[in-house]
Amino acid sequence: MPDGTTTRPELTAAAGALEVHLLGLVDFDSALSLQERLVFDISGRDDTRGALLLCEHPPLITLGREASSSDVAVDPDDLKALEIDVRWISRGGGLCVHAPGQLAVYPVLPLERLGLGLDDFRSAFEEALVGVCHEQRVPAKRSADEPGLWSRGGQVGFFGAAVKSWVSYHGMFLNVDPDPTFMKLGSRPGRDERVSSLRAHRLKPVSMASVRESVMRHVAKRFGYERHHVYTGHPLLKRTRRKVCLHA
Repeated sequence: MPDGTTTRPELTAAAGALEVHLLGLVDFDSALSLQERLVFDISGRDDTRGALLLCEHPPLITLGREASSSDVAVDPDDLKALEIDVRWISRGGGLCVHAPGQLAVYPVLPLERLGLGLDDFRSAFEEALVGVCHEQRVPAKRSADEPGLWSRGGQVGFFGAAVKSWVSYHGMFLNVDPDPTFMKLGSRPGRDERVSSLRAHRLKPVSMASVRESVMRHVAKRFGYERHHVYTGHPLLKRTRRKVCLHA
């Protein structure tokens, strides 16, 4: 497990508010389309208002700019039988396996107007989720060299963000209580391949609702938002229906 870095102070409070949207279980394409709409909207503003999307995804494997097709540990025919797609995504980071029980955390923030560089953004974001893990009594750490969060049992948080017009999108994925079978679909050659979750560390169920509440507080605090407003869903979200094939 990589060594943790020291934490940094929270940013100065932003003038705008953070709009938090709880989307539930939503397909990846619908969530990405909503993020792109929000990036367009926020990039055209002159204030510091930001958005935070919290959701879970049906089973899917995404590959970022640092990934390789060899990172996928399962034969393509087996993935096809399970109806699990593999997608190349224009974001940072490598392979990430998505499944219900993993919380997707998508901050869509005007970085330049918040006075944030790319390293500042990653640091504040990861430290926010470190705080969430600590509230759940999971001693996770971040690394200065490799994006993500690690506990003693393995990696629990995966970083894969992108920036367009100095507005962030994509984000991080926190393993709360996913099916361990899905988490074994990816390999990480040359690295510590252990993947863990908050539940695996605590050996008992973890409330997704409590994790979401903690995430919105810690993200708002780390990025300097004194106010955050919480909504269920989003009027611009258009869901795509698809069959979800789960392991027996």
